[in-house]
Amino acid sequence: MSTPSSSAELTILHLGLGSFHRAHQALYLHRLHQLGDARWVIAGGNLRPDMPETVAALRAQGGAYTLETVTPQGERSYTRIESIRHVLPYQADLAPLIALAVAPSTRIISFTVTEAGYYLDANDRLDWPSFPDLRADLEAVRAGQAGHTLYGALATLLRARMQHHSGPVTLLNCDNLRHNGERSRGGLLQFIEALGDTALADWVQTHTTSPNAMVDRITPRPTPDVAERVRAATGWDDRAPVMGESFIQWVIEDHFIAGRPDWARVGVELVDSVQPYEEAKIRLLNATHSCIAWAGTLVGHRYIHEGTHDPAIRKMAHDYVSDDAIPVLLPSPIDLAAYRDVVLDRFGNPAIQDTNQRVAMDGFAKIPGMIAPTIRDRLARADSIASVALLPALFLACLQRWHQGTLPYAYQDQAMDPAAAHAICDAADPVAAFAADPTLWGALASDPRLVQALRDAFARVQSFIREHTTP
Repeated sequence: MSTPSSSAELTILHLGLGSFHRAHQALYLHRLHQLGDARWVIAGGNLRPDMPETVAALRAQGGAYTLETVTPQGERSYTRIESIRHVLPYQADLAPLIALAVAPSTRIISFTVTEAGYYLDANDRLDWPSFPDLRADLEAVRAGQAGHTLYGALATLLRARMQHHSGPVTLLNCDNLRHNGERSRGGLLQFIEALGDTALADWVQTHTTSPNAMVDRITPRPTPDVAERVRAATGWDDRAPVMGESFIQWVIEDHFIAGRPDWARVGVELVDSVQPYEEAKIRLLNATHSCIAWAGTLVGHRYIHEGTHDPAIRKMAHDYVSDDAIPVLLPSPIDLAAYRDVVLDRFGNPAIQDTNQRVAMDGFAKIPGMIAPTIRDRLARADSIASVALLPALFLACLQRWHQGTLPYAYQDQAMDPAAAHAICDAADPVAAFAADPTLWGALASDPRLVQALRDAFARVQSFIREHTTP
């Protein structure tokens, strides 16, 4: 769908001013501005009182900041990004966000959330029992207060837009969840159904679209030395710089109800279906990333590039993709073997300094979302799952160290029930308990083929650890 012809400034309201958004979506719009098309701008704010220093810095800098880009060869370049024109302060009532959401010039509401932030179970139903914050959000919105989960916030913003007769708006995901547009839309409509707001449900159905999208760029949390390099290279004392690798990709289904920027001019792939792209990315990149992080953690590496250059870990990742992932993705419009090799080259970039701690988080969401689908596909074909089973086995070994208090960093996992995780590790047979966990495996839980493959893989993980730690 083409961009509206009006010369008036049009707005993308983005929820979540984290590093990824500022190194990815904001860069694409900045590039479009550089070509002379500045009809669209970004307004951004957070749903929770996160990152107060970063938000304050961005507000003080008028939304501008520096992106440091690093190639696999270690070449660095610097770009001042100015596409975020409005940085909204956090307020518990979300009033600044609501004010932008009801503006007729706002045509896209985009958001970046983690896998666990969708609150969906294995059947894509809202998992009310597992998430007290989701239940609390429902009660808050029922009482006329602002919601702060993705669904509560969207319900708040869209209800206000409906009441102001502000017109249709596209809801655009910018994250790693498979079928992210469809699934977030399903979760939103379930939330609104639980509210009992039939008018809002009807309005969302007719006045919004939710295209699926796939995003890709490694963007580690910026460390203080990023600001030091920015200062040395540009002379600007930037208080909110970000960094990212040179690789970047954005694939979006072209289903926009109220127009969009002319992103194709700056390399965005606008397609009818994003599925083959997202499957390749989730299984060949995201799952491999976690494999390297978990394996590296177990043998004392701190950074992803260290694990990628460790021959034993690289072989695990390469074998997982080659033996088990690629065969179930064929046929594909993508050269999957070439994609695998590019991914490993990217992960081996020492200049990125991406930590195992960042990538290893949220295993209880990543296994069902990124790894279990390959296991299911292989089992459905009566094929071996020996290579892919190594990935959850690595996670179980990390989980045991978390349980023992010997993990070398604080582990974060929004989808994990700590009591259930401790119980897995305390069980007489931890592998069987792990294989029985419904959050991780859904209908596959306790499948004898899964249990045996995990048992064999866990034994290989123990051998791998011994070989790396034996003097």
